[in-house]
Amino acid sequence: MKPIIQLNNISDLNRFVKSKTNHPLIAVVDFSKADEFIEEGTRISADFYSIMFKNYCTNFLRYGRQSYDFQDGNLICIAPKQVLTMDKEIEKKDNMMGWGLFFHPDLLRGTSLGNKMSEYTFFSYEVSEALHLSDKEKTILYDCVQKIENELSENMDSHSQNLIVTNIELLLNYCLRYYGRQFITRKNSNSKTVLQIEQILGTYFRSKNVKEVGLPSVKYLADQVHLSAGYLSDLLKKETGMNAQDHIHYHLIEEAKTILTSSDISVSEIAYTLGFEYPQYFSKLFKLKTGQTPVEFRSLN
Repeated sequence: MKPIIQLNNISDLNRFVKSKTNHPLIAVVDFSKADEFIEEGTRISADFYSIMFKNYCTNFLRYGRQSYDFQDGNLICIAPKQVLTMDKEIEKKDNMMGWGLFFHPDLLRGTSLGNKMSEYTFFSYEVSEALHLSDKEKTILYDCVQKIENELSENMDSHSQNLIVTNIELLLNYCLRYYGRQFITRKNSNSKTVLQIEQILGTYFRSKNVKEVGLPSVKYLADQVHLSAGYLSDLLKKETGMNAQDHIHYHLIEEAKTILTSSDISVSEIAYTLGFEYPQYFSKLFKLKTGQTPVEFRSLN
């Protein structure tokens, strides 16, 4: 296995793909020219955000444990510190086009976008959960990238950072819209996932192992349906109005209500049975979700 190539900054990226940029914190790369420098088996980790689009296949990618064929019209967004592996070469198209937008978190320091990057949860999705773009959507995103590239080609002045960051934010907001559209167009598939999650949680809380293994995590649920935690939470939010953690809490509280009304065991024992290490955490969550303490709920039911 080849060692990981660590790209600490945009200058490292430029040296790696043999390109140039006028800004130390952001770069736009033409993949149709840069791919020739990427060998099979290359592993890359970067300290900056990466947004990549291709309308042709040049490499199989592995991102974490996932394998992914970088197919026509797909966009992937990768947060800093993730590892990408190039697995296999594939013949290029005659009309190949591809671009990458790379920007360091330092570019966003002190800006409104820097404070809201956590809202763009698609940076935590697996590569296999890429965004599939229509021709119109490709054009809109590429227009944003071209505006950034044009700004980078100008002499830097007092307006440069604001204009660059504004266009990055515009691009990210379009990505949010397009992912929302993708969740809708995959509604049938998403509905099956919701049903799976409901069944998994129902079985989990009815099992006798909860006391020993503790509460289920969002990562546990995501692993059960072969999705990333971020993608699963966003899918559930779109479909049901509740994210993955909300679903866990809902099933937990429903199970607690059943036990409270059908037995006389203590609240502390119920908490331990449901996987809580400290009973006060259970009581606090129960009141937060129901407006009543467990004792109050039992006395009224």
